[in-house]
Amino acid sequence: MKAQGYVVHSAGALLEPFEFDRRELRPRDVGLEILYSGICHSDIHQAREEWDPAIFPMVPGHEIVGKVTEIGSQVSKFKVGELIGVGVFIDSCRNCSSCLSGLEQYCLEEMTGTYNAKERDGKTIAFGGYSNRFVIDEDYAVHVPTNLELSGVAPLMCAGITLYSPLKHWQAGPGKKVAIMGLGGLGHMGVKFAHALGAETTVFSHSAEKEQDAKAMGADHFVITSDVDVLKKYQRNFDLILNTVSAQIDLEPYLQSLKLDGTLVVIGLPGKPYAVKAGTLLGQRRSLAGSMIGGIRELQEMLYFCGEHNILCDVEVIAADYINQAYDRTVASDVKYRFVIDAKTF
Repeated sequence: MKAQGYVVHSAGALLEPFEFDRRELRPRDVGLEILYSGICHSDIHQAREEWDPAIFPMVPGHEIVGKVTEIGSQVSKFKVGELIGVGVFIDSCRNCSSCLSGLEQYCLEEMTGTYNAKERDGKTIAFGGYSNRFVIDEDYAVHVPTNLELSGVAPLMCAGITLYSPLKHWQAGPGKKVAIMGLGGLGHMGVKFAHALGAETTVFSHSAEKEQDAKAMGADHFVITSDVDVLKKYQRNFDLILNTVSAQIDLEPYLQSLKLDGTLVVIGLPGKPYAVKAGTLLGQRRSLAGSMIGGIRELQEMLYFCGEHNILCDVEVIAADYINQAYDRTVASDVKYRFVIDAKTF
């Protein structure tokens, strides 16, 4: 089927309109009309080849919300007309211990990314969600609650699950003290989820002007960290800290603010390795961990949780021809808190 979208043909080039083919439906495939597609900062890193070597041409986008338009002959999970979400991956090996446990994001043979990846045949380039149509195996898509504003749902497919998963894994809830480092596209979702789960929630931020937003999202405390000495008063205080910051920072004062058996989870990807003092970890049996999105089962759980608590990403909706400006503004942290493309404009 023909699809319209936006493509980048080489590292750092501007995105431009693109017509391409989506595959015809297989028996277990679902076809969808994309309604909204979020812009994730990782889209920018990959389109500009700032991480590993990338695959071009590239149609970015892995925060997809749409409506089912057709289904394959063996599809049982979705019906035509239902709302559907697609996230960071579209396939996995399906047989390893991770996949069988519903942790497809940690597939031992590696998950298949929604874009900048080859499909399981090792040949076909996977084109992402900056387009008007999509095709996916029903097992790798989720239902979207009908009570939620769809533009605010799109970034939940990456930014949302990236914060929900570690909060659930490390059992954030009543009686727990949770801190979120950074109040950006990722961090603001951490605040909303931690609050909804019942944890006492603190935001660490360099930006004093974000305090009002943080409190409105459910933060109990807001700590300005432009002077890291302020962290000394929080030593041995937190059960869980989620680091959403991609910039290179000194983790030492944050690790010291963990109480006995506390964990600091790295979510943002810095350009260089962190330097960590082993003694700080040993002293209070602290842990430094990492976390990456969630599996399909948890992604669905998160969306139902969002439907129950009316949790959405704060977004600025744009037309497709504004993508390049949106990239520059995202890098400049000039958005509250995520750009979302109206797919009618492709």
